[in-house]
Amino acid sequence: MKNVVIIGGGPAGLTAAYELLKDGGSEEYNVTVLEESGVLGGISQTVRYNGNRMDIGGHRFFSKDDTIMKWWSDLMPVQGSPAYDDKVLGRDKPLEKGGPDPETEDEVMLVRDRVSRIYYNHCFFDYPVTMNAETIKNMGFATTMKAGFSYLSSCVFKKPETNLENFYINRFGKVLYSMFFEGYTEKLWGRHPSEISADWGAQRVKGLSITAIIKDMFTKLIGVKNNKNAETSLIEQYWYPKYGPGQLWELVGSKVVQLGGNIRYNHSVEKIHTENGKITSVICKTESGYSEIKGDIFISSMPINNLIAGLDGVKCDKIKQIAAGLPYRDFVTVGLLVNKLELENKTDKKTLGNIVPDCWIYVQDKGVKLGRIQIFNNWSPYMVKDPEKTVWIGLEYFCAEGDDFWNMSDEECIAFAAKELIKMGIIKDGAVLDAHREKVKKAYPAYFDTYKHFDKIVSYLNRFDNLFCVGRNGQHRYNNMDHSMLTAINAVKAIKTGEIEKNSIWNVNTEKEYHETK
Repeated sequence: MKNVVIIGGGPAGLTAAYELLKDGGSEEYNVTVLEESGVLGGISQTVRYNGNRMDIGGHRFFSKDDTIMKWWSDLMPVQGSPAYDDKVLGRDKPLEKGGPDPETEDEVMLVRDRVSRIYYNHCFFDYPVTMNAETIKNMGFATTMKAGFSYLSSCVFKKPETNLENFYINRFGKVLYSMFFEGYTEKLWGRHPSEISADWGAQRVKGLSITAIIKDMFTKLIGVKNNKNAETSLIEQYWYPKYGPGQLWELVGSKVVQLGGNIRYNHSVEKIHTENGKITSVICKTESGYSEIKGDIFISSMPINNLIAGLDGVKCDKIKQIAAGLPYRDFVTVGLLVNKLELENKTDKKTLGNIVPDCWIYVQDKGVKLGRIQIFNNWSPYMVKDPEKTVWIGLEYFCAEGDDFWNMSDEECIAFAAKELIKMGIIKDGAVLDAHREKVKKAYPAYFDTYKHFDKIVSYLNRFDNLFCVGRNGQHRYNNMDHSMLTAINAVKAIKTGEIEKNSIWNVNTEKEYHETK
């Protein structure tokens, strides 16, 4: 039996554990998952509060990788929608009509319509921005003309893509960039786009541009659009667990335990011992003191800066400096239960209670700190205790651990968030019935400061034959859930075949198309 120690019980860590143990793997591998908190799922967990549920950051279950789509649907059946399933998986034979019934079955994926819009200057704009009559009306004819000529200019005079600002301008023109990307990006990262590496744009909005949007509109008009040939930011449907993303990861955790795996909660890895170019054990801080856990193979999804800081024997000061300087953006979600939104549903989408149909609303207004609004009713009505009479929303704020916003008390933060919504005209004073705040450290690995030297970190970590870095923080890459899972799947393949070369793991999500901007 080989002892495999997995650091982190998020999507990457749990995927690795399940992949190692299934199909008889429990006879070859003794798997231990170390989770520093008391819950599974990482940022993909579902928070329960007074009968309502919160999704931290929003998790659409969609991938252009059929392996991942099948992985999800094998674990949790998808609500019957043969047409959608054909589009996503490209199956010749549709699912049996009807499928699982979300009303009577708990472990089920719902098929949800994707609606995400931008709220700017008290008007809704499609996200990504489309040049339709409503957009022209909201922008005004003069601004629309300026945006059009600005885009044409960007097609002729390309800027060197040395930073994220130039990346966006090359694809959308200066006017649309200034309206819909500049302010939001600065909110997200706390840095102006001119200070951020274009690598972030190349990864997160690879295929998205005015040309892609026009192509998308055309394929929709002639009836040939589906999720398979659409840019990910332009997909129209996705899957979603009935009770939020954490439901699926809790299910995976239970299966890991059933297969013989061991999940240790409240185990925070602080030291990593090495010998002769291999990891030999980790020292964890637990509720009852410190514990040493030995292993033959180690899979890490912990933040790279903490990993390097915990490794003994790191003699290169340059590596320590690069790792210590890797930046992150922290995250706060404020859940507000309100009696009503002051936003009128002017779309043709039918919703419970006739609220606006958006799952996300991007807030471009520079006059507020708020970055995005989630409407949990629209992700799944089962996330809300009383979806017919109340609206349960999540207000997303990007900040830095230890800054003034992070250090607010719960009461101060909730009052601040409610005041911003009132200022924007989204709710009225007195609309808030209940509230809850969640704080997440290192939610978003960032692409500036010492990130430009990250290749040196990769080379250094690759020296340890029995160490496999996976997941968003484990690779310091702003991956979505499906790509984090693929890093774990590739790591398990390498472990099972004895492969020590790690390129297939590090190179997940480096292709030139795909991804969701969020």
